[in-house]
Amino acid sequence: MKLENTLIETLGIEIKTVEEGRVIATMPVDARTHQPFGVLHGGASVALAETVASIGSYFLVDHETESCAGLEINANHVRPKKEGIVTAIATILHRGRTTMVWDIKIVDEEEKLISVSRCTVAVFKIK
Repeated sequence: MKLENTLIETLGIEIKTVEEGRVIATMPVDARTHQPFGVLHGGASVALAETVASIGSYFLVDHETESCAGLEINANHVRPKKEGIVTAIATILHRGRTTMVWDIKIVDEEEKLISVSRCTVAVFKIK
C-alpha cells in the first residue's frame, strides 16, 4: 500500500492504528484542510473517512486476488473546527464477500463529534 505522493500525504493524514475491523487516523486542521471560511472543509473530512474505511477493508482482503475501493460515502458535519487535530475512528459494520460497510466518527482533541460518515467499500477480484 502506497501512502507517499497521495492525497493521504497531501492532507497530512497519519494512520495510527490498524486492527481487524477498526482503523484510527489523525488529520491536521490547517491551511491544507480548511475551506475558504477558515474551518475544516467537509471534503477533507470525507477524504479522511474514506481513507480509514478503505485501509480497513484492504487489510481484510486477500491481496493476491482482491482489492477494494470506495463505492459510496455519506457524511454529516455536526461541528466546525478551526485548528488542531481531528481523529477518525472507523469500525466495520458489515463484512461481506463483495462489499464492506464502515461507520466512521471524526472527533476533536476533546472527543467532541465533528463529523460522522458511513462508507461502503467494494471488494473486487484483480486476478
